[in-house]
Amino acid sequence: MPAQAQEGDRVASSAIAQGDMIGAEKALLQELRIHPGRPELLLNLAAVYARTGRASEARGLYRQVLGQRDVLMDLSAERTAGSHAVAATGLRRLETTQFTAR
Repeated sequence: MPAQAQEGDRVASSAIAQGDMIGAEKALLQELRIHPGRPELLLNLAAVYARTGRASEARGLYRQVLGQRDVLMDLSAERTAGSHAVAATGLRRLETTQFTAR
């Protein structure tokens, strides 16, 4: 069964979609205090860090997810993916961005 987003993660996902990275980060950090290590929270926080120029922090969170058990996650109403696949994609995007910036 895919991992379901908690209310706080829904708030964070909405904030990310609206470009409110400060609000998203705040909501995610609050949820991580309650649910430490949840891959969907770590992946969303990694995305926030990547979008706000904190590639090193994002990379660490993606690696943390890769060090955990792979969890099937709902990406949208009709799409699912494993947490490892999402983390690996995030890492590749960071590397591509780094090479492009050089």
